[in-house]
Amino acid sequence: MSQPSAQARPPGRQAQRREQTRARLVAAARTLLARQGADATRINEITTEADLGFGSFYNHFSSKEAIVEAVLQETVAAHGAAVEAVTGLLEDPAEVVAAAHRYFVRMARTDPDLGWLLIRLESSHNVMLAALAPYAERDLDRGIAAGRFRVADRRVALYGTAGALLAVMRAVLDGRAPPGADSAHAEGILGMLGVPAEEAIEIARRPMPAVRSEPARLRRGPGVR
Repeated sequence: MSQPSAQARPPGRQAQRREQTRARLVAAARTLLARQGADATRINEITTEADLGFGSFYNHFSSKEAIVEAVLQETVAAHGAAVEAVTGLLEDPAEVVAAAHRYFVRMARTDPDLGWLLIRLESSHNVMLAALAPYAERDLDRGIAAGRFRVADRRVALYGTAGALLAVMRAVLDGRAPPGADSAHAEGILGMLGVPAEEAIEIARRPMPAVRSEPARLRRGPGVR
């Protein structure tokens, strides 16, 4: 009987193992970044957390910055999909922006590991902006086109609203934000975008749409705040 040919082996096994290894590295990096931030995290810590050899890292990533970018983009993509689920049925651009900001403020309370990850990667500004900007820019442009928002400069508005969101999330994580911080923050954001005060208050306090799909929480490691 002839030996099985290479073509008879299950296809894609090597690619599957490679993808599994990469996923372990990303999960380990996500845990460490949430725990201690990017500056304090070393590549050898990532491979140890993933229970992999040090050399395996460079089969998938060229540098620590590359895996930080991968962690952030994959995490934000998952939560971007959740925000889409929250806002998908809303027609008013102002309500869409309010709900999106409220989602992230609430997430800082319900999933602090992810909140700390985003806050501690704030220093990687270009990476974070690249990951978040497509969603924020789209919603901002829709509101401007519909006449709901009045801003002097759309880029300044984008930076200003993103910075305010990070500041409020940090206050939530530090325990300094009061109950209802999500609505108060959304009211302030709408005011920044030119929505009249009384209308901003009403929109920011509308019931949040139900989330139809929740992204997976970060895996908690020892020492995560």
